[in-house]
Amino acid sequence: MKKRIKLRTLVFGGIMTLLFFFLISRIYWVQVVDGAEWYERAVKRWSAQETIVAKRGTITDRNGNVIAMDSHAYTVAVNPQAINDAGITEEVVAGLHKILNKPESELRKIVTAKDDKGAFYKQREVRQEGFKIDKALADQVKALRDEIKEQLAKDKKKVSDVGIYLMDELKRYYPSQLLASQLVGFVDKEGKAKSGVEAYFNDQLEGVNGEIKFLKDGKRVQLSDGEVEYQAPEEGQDIALTIDSIIQSYVEEALREIVAKYNPKSITAIAADPNTMEILAMANMPEFNPNSYWDSNYANYNNHGVVSLYEPGSTFKIMTLAAAVEEGVFNPNETYKSGSVTIYGDTIRDIQRGGWGTISYLDGLKHSSNVAFVNLGYEKLGAEKLRDYLTKFGFAQKTGIQLSGERTGVLQMQYPIEVATAAIGQGVAVTPIQQVAAVAAVANGGKLMQPQIIKSITDPTTKKTTVFEPKVVRQVISKETSRKVGEYLEQVVSDQEIGTGRRAFIEGYRIAGKTGTAEKSIDGKYSEDKFVVSFVGYAPVENPKIVLYIVVDEPDDSTVGGGLVAAPAFREIMLKSLRHMGIMPDTSLIKEEAKKEAPVVVPAVTDLLVAQAKATLTPKNIQYELIGNGKTVLQQIPAAGSIVNPSQRVYLLTEQRDKLKVPNMTGLSLRDALEITTLLGIQLMPEGQGYVVSQKEETKNGKRTLKIVLAPQTGAGAVEGDDGSADSSDEQNNGTGDTGEADNGDSNATGDQDGESGGEQQNSITSE
Repeated sequence: MKKRIKLRTLVFGGIMTLLFFFLISRIYWVQVVDGAEWYERAVKRWSAQETIVAKRGTITDRNGNVIAMDSHAYTVAVNPQAINDAGITEEVVAGLHKILNKPESELRKIVTAKDDKGAFYKQREVRQEGFKIDKALADQVKALRDEIKEQLAKDKKKVSDVGIYLMDELKRYYPSQLLASQLVGFVDKEGKAKSGVEAYFNDQLEGVNGEIKFLKDGKRVQLSDGEVEYQAPEEGQDIALTIDSIIQSYVEEALREIVAKYNPKSITAIAADPNTMEILAMANMPEFNPNSYWDSNYANYNNHGVVSLYEPGSTFKIMTLAAAVEEGVFNPNETYKSGSVTIYGDTIRDIQRGGWGTISYLDGLKHSSNVAFVNLGYEKLGAEKLRDYLTKFGFAQKTGIQLSGERTGVLQMQYPIEVATAAIGQGVAVTPIQQVAAVAAVANGGKLMQPQIIKSITDPTTKKTTVFEPKVVRQVISKETSRKVGEYLEQVVSDQEIGTGRRAFIEGYRIAGKTGTAEKSIDGKYSEDKFVVSFVGYAPVENPKIVLYIVVDEPDDSTVGGGLVAAPAFREIMLKSLRHMGIMPDTSLIKEEAKKEAPVVVPAVTDLLVAQAKATLTPKNIQYELIGNGKTVLQQIPAAGSIVNPSQRVYLLTEQRDKLKVPNMTGLSLRDALEITTLLGIQLMPEGQGYVVSQKEETKNGKRTLKIVLAPQTGAGAVEGDDGSADSSDEQNNGTGDTGEADNGDSNATGDQDGESGGEQQNSITSE
């Protein structure tokens, strides 16, 4: 018996010993032999990784006013499991529907969503209506969550999680709303840059995301003593544009007036410094709000200034004139027979059938006579020289502006009739930016400049700033030719009897300009009632500071031309811009009868005592506003010598900028707000359109910023652009139909259609 017990003990002990040795061997194998692999698997279960989204670079105008920036946003998410456990499905659906305006049926699918195994999901985002919403909506979602919690508490239901979450995110925000929207472009809700500067400079703006890696316990809580790997995000670079927000606002206001009056298909305007070709403003109608881009037609995103082609009409005659003057074949006093000219059986006519008789070439320029410019371009210059000059002026080639989608244009000059029509701006297709660059070359002494839209790019980490300098492409004409052409074009505006550009005249300033009206080519034939009308010019003639081009596609009145539609808007923009730039008028040019009604010249009050400044301004009926509590005027805006209307204020700075408080700007226009903040050295972040209704000052990283909210005055509504744009392919191919041959040997070209020319209009080949 004892032997049997001893044997059993030995057997059991042996088995236990073997199991123990097996366990030890297994532990050794796992921890030593395969230890590294199992440790790696464990770390994967313990570790967590989160992406830190890099802040996108800010876009400002040339004066530091913010146009595009990153701001906080919130994404709504729900927990279907928690919601259904609490029995609050209908409350959540109804509440979110009311706040986000998302259909209840779609919300119910999200709130009751299950996986493949039939289990409720623990988190689902509410797209698109709940994706990257602003704080106002987020506050309403928070209120809904609290309301549901309170109701559950009243019903004595203990629920800690009602399944409604708000995730902090960043979204792209455009505080100026519509301002320069096609130029700046936009970033969609997914964070993808779609157009404009945002897309072209995306690599510089978007930055590099960072990340953080850490260890967590079973409840997914970070271990306090765990290892942490942190890679900081690299913020995107900040871009300063060349545009001036004040001039941009002048341009957009004027274009909206054209939209309200003529309801065109589209309008484009570009203002630039002719000496550097820095773009001061670039605007298009119809417009869109990049903060709600999904509400606009895709065609509204087009920046027609670079992506669309137009037959320029008589604005193109400026280049023919410059070439003729450079080659010495333009004699302003030489006479010719106006009316019509025949080129190998094809007849080109003036706007006034029968012409104006025998007139000088200078009068031909003022009348915008097609015959005069056919004589100059086709007969006196010849095909080879004309083509050479037009090429040197940059046509049929890209300007190199830093924007996507730029077109090269068309310059058809193979047949005699094509050479003749090219001389008057017909049968060619150009982009507005090409036209502006070419006219700037005429204005600035003959230098073709590459257009610049970027002033500088700053790296926020290294603080290094890259400045974009003006770039000369080539010398096209001489300084002397430039001076002469400016004087000739000035007479197109100043001659109030026959000058087609007379509606662009401004008392006290020397303005050079040219109108344009061209029939549109549709399916290879010129339309009888669809026109592209335009005006281009620069000022002051003696020292040009701004060149401005306005092109209006299909105004709804087929009897009007560039002189009626575009010239008045040109005058308004130019006058305001010259004042803003501090360019004073030459009082010797102002007629005595006009001086009584002329705007007032701002006197110099800097360094005067406040009392003295008041005594100087009051007799001139100039409104003023003191900024600061000092006793002496340290600076004034506008500068001494500027022109102001009786309704415009002069701001007097009486303390150092860093000591000044921002005045109450309620009721001021965006322009006035921009002028004040520029004076104070504060970055302005406007929201909305109209007049200031509220303001809030903030200081971040030692920088003062001012957020203002604008709204239309009571009873006044903003004029919206035409949202009925035609298909984008048609938008981008205006005037590119067959123009090589005239019909029936009678090529009839029309001149400036300002309603006063008195001629019978012809409709085969048209150039204003």
